[in-house]
This record gives sequence, C-alpha cells and structure tokens, in this order.
Amino acid sequence: MYSYKQLASAILAFSSIASALPGSLIERDTACTNTATSRQCWTNGFSTSTQADTKFPDTGKTVKVNLQVGEATLSPDGNAKKMMVFNGQYPGPAIVADWGDTIQITVTNNLPINGTGIHWHGMRQLHSNQMDGTNGITECPIVPGGSRTYTFKATQYGTSWYHSHYSVQYGDGLVGPIVINGPTTANYDIDLGALPLTDWYSEPMFELLASRPTVPPTSQSILVNGTGPQAPSTIKFTPGKAHLIRVVNTGINNNFHFGIDQHKMQVVAVDFVPVTPFTVDTLNIAVGQRYDVIVNANQTVANYVFRIGTGGGVCDGPNAQASAGTTTGAIVSYDGAGSGAPTSQALTLPSGCDDVTGINTFISTTVPSPPSAPQALALTLDTSVGVFWKVNGQSIDIDWTKPTLSYVMNGTYTLPANDNGVVINAAGWSYFLITNDTPLPHPIHLHGHDFYVIASGTGAGTSPTYTLNNPVRRDTQQIPGNNGTPGQGGYIVIAFQADNPGAWLMHCHIPFHISGGLGVQFVERPSEIVGSLGDTSIFTDGCNAWNAPANVKVIEPQPDSGLKMRKRTVRHY
Repeated sequence: MYSYKQLASAILAFSSIASALPGSLIERDTACTNTATSRQCWTNGFSTSTQADTKFPDTGKTVKVNLQVGEATLSPDGNAKKMMVFNGQYPGPAIVADWGDTIQITVTNNLPINGTGIHWHGMRQLHSNQMDGTNGITECPIVPGGSRTYTFKATQYGTSWYHSHYSVQYGDGLVGPIVINGPTTANYDIDLGALPLTDWYSEPMFELLASRPTVPPTSQSILVNGTGPQAPSTIKFTPGKAHLIRVVNTGINNNFHFGIDQHKMQVVAVDFVPVTPFTVDTLNIAVGQRYDVIVNANQTVANYVFRIGTGGGVCDGPNAQASAGTTTGAIVSYDGAGSGAPTSQALTLPSGCDDVTGINTFISTTVPSPPSAPQALALTLDTSVGVFWKVNGQSIDIDWTKPTLSYVMNGTYTLPANDNGVVINAAGWSYFLITNDTPLPHPIHLHGHDFYVIASGTGAGTSPTYTLNNPVRRDTQQIPGNNGTPGQGGYIVIAFQADNPGAWLMHCHIPFHISGGLGVQFVERPSEIVGSLGDTSIFTDGCNAWNAPANVKVIEPQPDSGLKMRKRTVRHY
C-alpha cells in the first residue's frame, strides 16, 4: 500500500508534466491507421512522418507498473549466482506502453544494504528531469525499505531498457526492457517484443569492482533473453510472416555481432529513431544501443540458430564463450518444425567494434553548421594511481547526498570541479567534439536527448568534414579507441538542440568506465530548470530520507564515481 503522501505526489507529478507540455506538441497530422499493411501509420493522425521532437500523441492513459528490487539466487548461464533483480526475475518485466501514454512506475527497494535508483534509458524526460533516475544528478538514491514513484510521458516510440544507475548494480541483474508501441517504417505481421543481449560474469560485480582490475575482466557467458547456450531461449516464427524483433544490448563490456542463419534482417529503427529501412546479414550493437529489425520467415520450416559473437576481445572485453567459438545464442523455431537440433548453414559473424554505417534517419533533418569550433571533450585514461577514466583531465565524482538538482534549486549553477558540469545557457544548437585517446572504444550515451553525429574519424578532429544533411541520429554512439597508439583514437562531433532544460548525464555506458569517472553532465538552461519541473516533492523527500542520520554511516572509501559509487556505506552500499 502507498501512503496518501506518495499518491498525492504521484498525482501532482502527473498533472505538472501534462500542464508543462505546449499545446503544439499534441497537434495531429493527417488521418492514419496502423495495420499490418500500413505500419507507417499510428492513430489519430500520427505516423512515422511525425517529428516527435515537436509533436506526439496524448492518449490520456496512464500505464502503472510496480517494480520490487530485491536479491535472488538464479542461474542464467547454468551456474548459480546471487543476483539483484526486479520482481524476482531476470530480465525484469517488460514495461509496455503506447506512444503518448503517461508511465508511472513505483520502485520499492528491498535490498538489505544497498541504495538504488532506476534510469529509463533513452527516454527524453521532457519537463521531467527529476524522473531520470540518475543518482547524484537528478535524485538521491532510494534507501533500503524505501520507494519512489517515477512519472513521465512516452514522447518517443520504439525500444529501450531500464536499469539501475547505482554503481555497477545493473551488471548483477537489475535490467529490463521497455517497449513503446508506435509506427514503423516497414510492414510486419508479428511483434516478438524485446530481445536483450548481455555478457555475463560469474563473480558478483561489486567483488570485481573491489578487486580494482587493471585490465578488462573476462566474462564467462553471453545471455540472450536471460539465458545462455546451455539452455538457449526460443524465438518462434510463423511461416510466411514478417516478425519485428527489438534487439537491446543491456551488457557490460562487450559489443555483439548477431544474425540468424539463412535469414536477412531489415533495420527499421536505431535506438529510439525510425530509419529508412535497410537490409543486412549481421549487425554490431554496442552497450546501450538498440536495433529494431524485421525478419521474414521465408525459409524451409525448420529450426535455425540466432548467432551471437563479441567484438573479438581486443576492442572490447574478453569473453570465455566467444573464445571457445560458441556462437549459439538462441533457437529460431518455425511453427511445425519440432524440437530437433538446428542443421542450418552457419552464419559467419564479423568481429570488431565499429558502429553500423549506412543509417539514414527517416525524417530528414539539416543541422546548422557550427558557428565556431565545437566545445572539446577529451577522453583519456590515467593509470598513474589506480584506473581513472577522465574527460578534459577530470574524473566525474558526484555526491549522492547533494545531487545537481539541489544546487539548481538553490540558484547555484556552477558545480564543484569533480562534478564535471558543462553549462548550456541558451536555447539553440550545441556542438561538442569528443575525442578518445584511450586504448578502448566507448559507447557514449546522452540522457535527455538524441544527438546528431555530424562528423567522425581518427585523430584529433581539428578540421572535421561535417555531414549536416540528415546525419545519423541516436542516443548512444561508439567512439573507437587508439588500440594502444596514442593520437590514433577516434572522434565524433555531436549536435543537439538545447530544448529540454535539466541536468543531463553523458557517459560511457560500460559500467567499469563510468565507475572510473568517464562522464560529464550538461546543466541545460539552468535558470529555466526549476520552472519546467512542476512538483519536486519526490526529489526532496528522497534526499531527506537518504540523508537522514540513521541511514548514513560511511565505513570505507570506494574508488568509484558515484555514477556509479564513490563511498560504501552500511545501508547504502
């Protein structure tokens, strides 16, 4: 049961979000209805041609979800492991809503000595920055025995995931898929839902972190939809039908190459962005990225292998399953095929960690040329004392007890140096040159926005050639490393419109790297943040609980950023 105060806060949050959305955002296009032969349409005039930045539906419907965070001993790869999970299962339950729904999720923390906080990966959080679930920036963590209700609007459609943003918790099981139903740029018959992929470690993630590894640790298995090759999950195909599969890399330290024996995949969305359909045999997906693909069941009725491999262990982490040559990830079973082992012709998987090319965003956008040199963000690695990943010479090291929003609410827009704050004062386009002079690639993820990749290449990026006409748009982009040759790493130039006031983290999505400090936060239009948020009592109540004297007993320092974790506590570990 929830207290009257909790219910009142949730109602206030919902009403404040609804009232904060400009009327122009719910204007409709021409009439269009979604069917198996008109998937580009949605409902009430919205379609794949609707620019979701400026318009989206308002269904008037609220999808309510309860997530219980707790411990359980499960065996995803056949070996028992004490895990942290949602609702006693792994992966967590799918959150399914329609484009334009309000989503209201109550998270209860049943962990005995851990705080937690849940991030809704890729969700724009328009005028709801306090619902982003990023401890130390948009909230204090949820205390053991406490709960928090997150309320936000589904302004985008497609596929994503939710996960703990508290230290390296999500690597021990605190992940689950998100599906926002909406239109698609090609037709299909059957939506098979989300298919999460991850590398898997037999050791608990906190123990790996405490060991302070100086080289990437070896993961043991690869899980597809929560199970390993010892008991592969089954993907059911109906002969003659087109199937939508929503692939998500919810992993830790591996790129994945995947494909289905004797089948092509038609890509229709990248992260939360609809794209002009294109056909491939295999795809490479970095941590945090998503691809929606359509696969036609046009082969002989039989069983086929969904194959999966890593980047190869040089540009990503070592993986024992991949090193052994095991590429079976799941079984694609046609109705009527029986239970026999697949005899399909094995698909050859490539290696490497380069992002997919040839992507054309469905709604073409011309990005204005940068009026001056983009602001530089240099990614470096410092191993002089431990392992610290830095941006412009600083590892991010936030304070759980005083999130960025608390500074903003007090009228302070300049953050401590180790909070790695970058202030964006005005509306309009922002441009950043991100260079990676570290040995490894980094999947860079931005909260609160998609971004356009207007340039990429090798070296310092001092004279980039811009692609301004319909550049790639997504919320997670891989930047190649230097492979041990200083000065030969990759770079990207990103652009986004500062149209969402808030404090937004941008970071490498490999938990070990953000744990070691690889992130910055954009404090966007700070003087407008408080006015855009509406009710902030959930934020205030959460920090009052976290900072209560009974809940704070620091017992030892922990070399972690807070985004993941800097201090270990009796109740907040």
